Amino acid sequence: MKAICARRPVIFVLALAISLLALFSPAEAAGQGTAPAPPKLKRGINILGYDGIWEGGRNAPFRLDNLTAIKRAGFSHVRINFFGFKFMGAGNQLDEIVLRRLDAVIEEVLARNLIPVLDEHDTHVCQQDVPGCAEKLKAFWRQIAERYAGKYPKLVFEVLNEPGGQMTSAAWNTLLNECLGIIRATNPTRTVIAAILNVDEMPVEELALPPDDRNLIVTFHYYSPLRFTHQGAPWSEIFSRVGPLDWGTPEDERKARADFEKMRIWSERERRPIYLGEFGVYEAAPAEARTRYLSFMARHAERLGWAWAYWQFDHDFAAFDTARQSWKPEIIRALIPATR
Repeated sequence: MKAICARRPVIFVLALAISLLALFSPAEAAGQGTAPAPPKLKRGINILGYDGIWEGGRNAPFRLDNLTAIKRAGFSHVRINFFGFKFMGAGNQLDEIVLRRLDAVIEEVLARNLIPVLDEHDTHVCQQDVPGCAEKLKAFWRQIAERYAGKYPKLVFEVLNEPGGQMTSAAWNTLLNECLGIIRATNPTRTVIAAILNVDEMPVEELALPPDDRNLIVTFHYYSPLRFTHQGAPWSEIFSRVGPLDWGTPEDERKARADFEKMRIWSERERRPIYLGEFGVYEAAPAEARTRYLSFMARHAERLGWAWAYWQFDHDFAAFDTARQSWKPEIIRALIPATR
């Protein structure tokens, strides 16, 4: 008994030390704080990609009070598609007036209890001019990260929409990790979304992420098969002449499941959350086939525990009729079925 009593203070000290070590990680000891687990984005919708709000309201069908409709419909987040490069002046400096508009959008999103995802959306530049993209993208995130350091903790950064084209996986990994370093210098606990290369093969296994950065979400977009999802699209010389095409055969579903399964296997092995950041069907598709496709993708992503964001709120692929200020019922039912 005496020996046991003599060991009690030692045991207590060891327990206290272990508790303190659990509370304070090396990052906190360095004054950076412990990164929280990535937030549950759940269901979302893409907004403002081609809206004139950034230019001061010209040709701007999106109204900020539409965010209330988005929240009431059952969405949890919005993905703000922001083309930052065109608002850069000398030295790649972002226009302060446009940044103030971005501040206002973020604040309106947060006021509706929605999570804002800020997505740098200059796909075409980055797919065609990799060196030019790299310079601008790093300048963009240096300014954005400094601007929002310590602000809007629910705000999520998405480094770049759909890297691909002339950009290889090796080039993207280099640029992605440089941007993550820039962001982490001022936003050590910010959730960040990183895309896989946007090519048909979906090469998620080629994505190289910092192993000790666990506050990252990996995203991919899904529009397969393009002949179906883009049928009748007037901007495409090929797809504008395609249709009407159906979707929903057992083979159609098998192909989608196989593609999602590839992402699931990687996600579980690497312990990284997955985000289906875009999926949609152009409005020229047969209505029943369109809703069948959307419902399948949304429900399958949810069964796998993934967040998703529909492309998009208005303009083309639209889920919302801005003229009537109402949801397109067949699309909203496919995305968020009514609960009984």
